[in-house]
Amino acid sequence: QVQLVESGGGLVHQGGSLRLSCAASGFTIKTYVMRWYRQSPGKERELVALITAVGGRTNYRDVVKGRFTISRDDAKNTAYLEMSNLKPEDTAVYYCNARGVLSGDYWGQGTQVTVSS
Repeated sequence: QVQLVESGGGLVHQGGSLRLSCAASGFTIKTYVMRWYRQSPGKERELVALITAVGGRTNYRDVVKGRFTISRDDAKNTAYLEMSNLKPEDTAVYYCNARGVLSGDYWGQGTQVTVSS
């Protein structure tokens, strides 16, 4: 059974840090581009960061550049999102996505991140 499970969300004060994890099972993420999205109430889901399968190239939404770091550990079949200097506007449900070059587009159930001011 293919599954992505996010963890690491929670409540943090402005300026704090969190590390989100995305553990995959039922498939190997090695050939998948891994992405983190987020969605706030009343807003559309937006791409936060991605990391490619080959070379591990990364790309970030402008508002998180310098604060968030996406990474992957293919041996552990897990992707991560390190978030620092968090701001109230980062409050959202964060979703992990794995998309294969040829096939496969998988989503996790999401993890809530709440940043208090």
